[in-house]
Amino acid sequence: MILTVTLNTALDITYRVPSLRPHVSHRVTEVTERPGGKGVNVARVLAALGHPVTVTGFAGGTTGREVHERLAATPGVVDALVPVSGATRRTVAVVDERTGDTTQLNEPGPVITPAEWSAFQDVYGDLLGSVSAVALCGSLPPGLPVGAYAGLVRTARAANVPVLLDTSGEALRRGIAARPDIIKPNADELAELTGAHEPLRATQDARRRGARTVVASLGADGLLAHTAEGLWRAVPPARVHGNPTGAGDSAVAGLLSGLVEHLPWPDRLARAVALSTATVLSPTAGEFDRTAYAELLERVAVTREASAA
Repeated sequence: MILTVTLNTALDITYRVPSLRPHVSHRVTEVTERPGGKGVNVARVLAALGHPVTVTGFAGGTTGREVHERLAATPGVVDALVPVSGATRRTVAVVDERTGDTTQLNEPGPVITPAEWSAFQDVYGDLLGSVSAVALCGSLPPGLPVGAYAGLVRTARAANVPVLLDTSGEALRRGIAARPDIIKPNADELAELTGAHEPLRATQDARRRGARTVVASLGADGLLAHTAEGLWRAVPPARVHGNPTGAGDSAVAGLLSGLVEHLPWPDRLARAVALSTATVLSPTAGEFDRTAYAELLERVAVTREASAA
């Protein structure tokens, strides 16, 4: 069993419009709703890959009930979300069908009380006793300490459970000091963390700060992984156009599934890039095109790189 943690879960709502323009009314051609937040997205992909997965985090209010109901209908996913008094947030994505661009509106999430945070930590500690890996994903809802992820990393390490951290800003800065096994920042998040804009140097700096492995997401240029075993770059076979929503979460699912399957790093990275690219190609945001994934997996280029000076 794999555990994913989404402290700021959401109900993701996607509107598709023929063309998005300011200051006018729009006719929506399609609406989709699904449980969301980065860790929930990771769990959905892991389940599709055949890995049993449990999701935890917070859920509350009418939106939280909707998230529970939809998770119950998701094969392979166990719902262990902790109830809170506040309402789970909604995220609204508006897809312009003419350009393919997506405009995202993200609510902040409910205010978490100290008692709710304490209850979550008890649940989290219990779940760690029966899982093979954990992913800590996404933003922190209001009310949580900025070092929340650092504490969760330390708890996982004390339980000898490998932990992947995928967050940003000060939460990442604090979390990396707790020595997670893997972090997966994008290029902007990595530059903000280290002050270095050259990826090779930035990943090296991030490892010095505490991460055992740094897998940097470079968008269309694929992934750069700085590990204790060496440095690898994984690149998709061609640039693709589509909706990138959830592509990074699919990459996390690829890395995490590769970890529990004990795959060598080149195979983990090829899977992560293929899943990420197949997610961009999917007509539904955050899902991956299975046919494209199978084809891409054989064509992702993974090369060994020289270490940064």
